[in-house]
Amino acid sequence: MEMRQLRHFMAVVTEGSFTAAARAELIVQSALSTSVKNLERELGADLFDRTGRRVVLTEAGRALLPQARALLAGAQAARDAVAAVAGLSTGRVSIGTIQTLTCVDLPAELAAFHEEHPGIQVSVRDATVGELTEALRAGELDLAFLAPDAHEPPEGLHGYADWHEELVLITAPGHPLAEAGRTLIRDLADEPFVDFRAGTGLETAVRRLAAHCGLERRITCDVTQIGLLVELVRAGIGVAFVPRAIGERAGLPCVRIRQPEPGRTVVLAGRGARPRNPAAVALVRHFTDAAPAAAGRRAGRRPAAG
Repeated sequence: MEMRQLRHFMAVVTEGSFTAAARAELIVQSALSTSVKNLERELGADLFDRTGRRVVLTEAGRALLPQARALLAGAQAARDAVAAVAGLSTGRVSIGTIQTLTCVDLPAELAAFHEEHPGIQVSVRDATVGELTEALRAGELDLAFLAPDAHEPPEGLHGYADWHEELVLITAPGHPLAEAGRTLIRDLADEPFVDFRAGTGLETAVRRLAAHCGLERRITCDVTQIGLLVELVRAGIGVAFVPRAIGERAGLPCVRIRQPEPGRTVVLAGRGARPRNPAAVALVRHFTDAAPAAAGRRAGRRPAAG
């Protein structure tokens, strides 16, 4: 049994399909499928039920899952130890993010990090807050940008920095609210809404805001991709709450909300007061040192000294 085979097995579990797993592992699908089949042949059992549209774990696959996680975590710990000795000339760091992250320019910051540490491989995953939290606790991710229901990280996780994002209401061009430029929450009762999927940091913040203000939204459409949400609003199917940067990049009217001013807290989180992975420590330091470039940053906490 090879670590590569276990990594490919975990990629299928995480991504939900062989196609997506191959894309995440940067190999062709046939090679990944062969790798998993060889693992199944070696173990003498099918690990996935491939009869449906989405592959699911068999009983044997579910039995292997915790063992695969433990073995891969052990291998990662060994790589981390070598990376520490090698002065970060090699290594790997995995980071998760909510899809609607705007307070940090993640592509730009990762590009700058790559210039500083070209030997560090960075793996990025976007998912819901719940999925990212579970992946952090399981050791599948070193770090993650979360928008938790509370201002603090989920239980058992540590926050290394936090930012505040302003939420605005985006509308189609020419909408009456766009001309006004600002509105009260209570004046939105008759507006149709486009909503983001349940479990995301954005949906949680919007749901909390609506409940706080007694607004019962009439949701005409809910989506799983922020780009589609923006285009549906542009087409006039409804209005939506989004971080200001998303509305401005889309060129849509951004209506400011008065009383209360909506926002959400985004936290860079991990396990423990200091990540065990030296590459993760370096990435946390990079994000916290890049404070002036991060729009809307609010008193980010520094990583533990080391």
